[in-house]
Amino acid sequence: MPEYTMLIDGKSVKGSKSTGVINPATGKVFAQVPDCTRAELDQAMEAAQRAYPAWSRDIGARRKVLGEIAAALQQPPEGLARTLTQEQGKPLDKATGEIFGAAMWAQYTASLELPIEVIQNTDQARVEIRRKPLGVVAAITPWNYPMMLAMWKIAPALLAGNTVVIKPSPFTPISTLMLGEIVRDVVPPGVINVVSGGDELGAWMTSHPIPRKLSFTGSIETGKKVAAAAAPDLKRVTLELGGNDAAIVLNDVDLDTVAPKIFWGAFENSGQICSAIKRVYVPEKMYSPMLEKLGELAKGVKVGNGLDAGTQLGPINNKPQFERVTELVEDAKKHGAKIVTGGNRLGKEGYFFEPTIVGGISDGVRLVDEEQFGPALPVIPYKDVDDAVRRANATHYGLSGSVWSKNADQAAEVAAQLECGSAWVNQHLAIAPNLPFGGAKWSGIGVENGPWGLLGFTEIQVVNVSKV
Repeated sequence: MPEYTMLIDGKSVKGSKSTGVINPATGKVFAQVPDCTRAELDQAMEAAQRAYPAWSRDIGARRKVLGEIAAALQQPPEGLARTLTQEQGKPLDKATGEIFGAAMWAQYTASLELPIEVIQNTDQARVEIRRKPLGVVAAITPWNYPMMLAMWKIAPALLAGNTVVIKPSPFTPISTLMLGEIVRDVVPPGVINVVSGGDELGAWMTSHPIPRKLSFTGSIETGKKVAAAAAPDLKRVTLELGGNDAAIVLNDVDLDTVAPKIFWGAFENSGQICSAIKRVYVPEKMYSPMLEKLGELAKGVKVGNGLDAGTQLGPINNKPQFERVTELVEDAKKHGAKIVTGGNRLGKEGYFFEPTIVGGISDGVRLVDEEQFGPALPVIPYKDVDDAVRRANATHYGLSGSVWSKNADQAAEVAAQLECGSAWVNQHLAIAPNLPFGGAKWSGIGVENGPWGLLGFTEIQVVNVSKV
């Protein structure tokens, strides 16, 4: 059984304790990773703190390092994509794409500027606004896109001049530990430190006295705990939390064109995307045809082990999430919902669940009101667009949403009424490194990506020079 190491102060560290990682396609442990102790975390934090002064001084050197990280990920070590599939469950081609995406994010971020803004330059004074790094950043990432979301945090934190201690999810730690090995000879010791462990380690990180910034992606429940832990020390926070994205279909769409796009906007990565479509509002006259088309698509998808050729959807990543999706679907059945297709476990091993389309359901049922984060999609009829918008907004979530119509201008007007961070028209999951990504309401604080995300890893300094 393979074993992996943490990266602390430029050294590979086996750790004094270990824990197993489960392959969701089998439900069995397939590898061992370190279970970081409090003492080992202290070593990582102290290493990041020592490395910070020198690292923060030279943005040119930081750009070069990010470029080298991007190049290394474009030619990743053999087995990285396969290991990502084994720990996360996604098909192998999707794992390969995620690694390439992480490289693209690093490469793009390296090109960003941190310009000095000149507010005044006269004979009397020169006033500048500068962006300064914060110090040590503690980053905690989820299990759905472990490589990509690690780079969303690492790249801007490093370019801004910060150093990083990062902890991946205990369900998918290996790819991030392997990333630590990839960058070990690229970055100076202590600039990036990778530790692995469970919820207790995350709590130690958020309350640790050294970090000046916490960057967290995960559930709303845990995000609130992170914010509470940051408050006593006034740590800066970026929180990218859950979503319950609504897709609103207008009455002029061509269902043959739109239904497949909505299906994959909901079921990509087996529905395990914070900004995936979680509920669909459809005009009453189109309701039955939409249910039929989505049901046909769900029946035609190949679900299986991500390492098997032709697999389109893998398993749910972990047992707690598998049980949650099962519970929400069963609750919908109890409330009279119609299971158009799916609704059951697949096989006896692993965490496979049938792609599930649910009709005969409305607001007030948990599958509609809560974030399922899995392969089950409720479809809800509506009478008029204003009602659909009202129902889409009647939630604590506010990550993203979409509107679908042949009339893009009309759809854009409706999309502008959605209370969310990203409002898409005739598309969903349109996420790019040069676009800010974040949520309204309980879906987060701050944004990631683009120059806006980069600035979130800095603080403002006013340099006011008197010339007289």
